[in-house]
Amino acid sequence: MQMKRLYLLRHAKSSWDDDSLSDVDRPLNKRGQRDAPMMGQRIHSRGFLPDRIVSSGAVRAEATARAVAREIGYQASRIEREDALYLAGPATLLEIVRRADDTLGSLMLVGHNPGMTDFANALSDLRIDNLPTCGIFCADFSVGHWRNLTPGTGKVVCFDYPKKQC
Repeated sequence: MQMKRLYLLRHAKSSWDDDSLSDVDRPLNKRGQRDAPMMGQRIHSRGFLPDRIVSSGAVRAEATARAVAREIGYQASRIEREDALYLAGPATLLEIVRRADDTLGSLMLVGHNPGMTDFANALSDLRIDNLPTCGIFCADFSVGHWRNLTPGTGKVVCFDYPKKQC
């Protein structure tokens, strides 16, 4: 049986300093700028290298995706932007995953809460209260085609976040 691996990465901590910015335009704050490369290093140390990274179009999500990509050796120019990821709920996230190209063995989505936490909880029997900023959830699925990925069937590989002591 073939396997597909799905990574869910929540964007790093964003700045609220500029009230004139729309939510989608908020950048990373200092902690986010520190946490994203650090989590990229942790992801790299686990040997995780997604075949494709797809990011929300929000500034904070794209900055997180680029920082992580740099640390894991994934070319930033290959990051795909998917505006539907912005504040997407579990149904939309599942739809995006099911549209993935079957030549991909692994896929990383970079998005937002509460959808990312809700989706992570729907995918396996692990229950998490919150996927923290710059947290990653990873699960394997015994499917050959992304379109056949079914909630509740994921085998959790990793749940990590900046403040977690590993």
